Amino acid sequence: MSAPVAAPTASAEPRPASIGEIFRVFNGLALRGFGGVLPFAQRTLVEERRWLTPEAFAEALSLAQVLPGPNICNLALMIGDRFFGLRGAFAALAGMMAAPMVLVLALAALYGGFGREPLVARMLEGMAAVSAGLILAMALKLASSLRGRGLAGWGFAAAAFLAVGPLRWPLLPVLLAGAGASVLVAWRRLPPP
Repeated sequence: MSAPVAAPTASAEPRPASIGEIFRVFNGLALRGFGGVLPFAQRTLVEERRWLTPEAFAEALSLAQVLPGPNICNLALMIGDRFFGLRGAFAALAGMMAAPMVLVLALAALYGGFGREPLVARMLEGMAAVSAGLILAMALKLASSLRGRGLAGWGFAAAAFLAVGPLRWPLLPVLLAGAGASVLVAWRRLPPP
């Protein structure tokens, strides 16, 4: 008599059911977050779908920011690849690009006809303020994953803000100096081998 076959156990971590779901989720993100997708991505992927922990999202976003290209596209590629390999990466990227591409082409045609209207200019200024607020809200949510890691990260964030903001130093030298200094601090904090 053969041994009974155990029923498959559910995964401890939620994951997308199919490549189609990856496409739909990232397409929805792109449509919801026109002009600023990252705050919606964090909410959807971490809080609603629970595909990533806050720490995993912060780590993936950190890597996405140093890779060339738009951060959200890099993030979509990494998450799609994590769950379904190359096909998932392409599905996530296609979801990010399909509907927004159509919308941008339509809006460009409309802007060509109505871009000089004062009402349109005021609407675009309002959208810029909303995008800035969403990015700030996401930064504050991501900051919670840094708790207990010391004050060095906050010091680097404050120094970068002061250098680029009030002091108006060029961004590239500030990034290069900050990156070098933060790597040195992290390296010194490593335990001895």
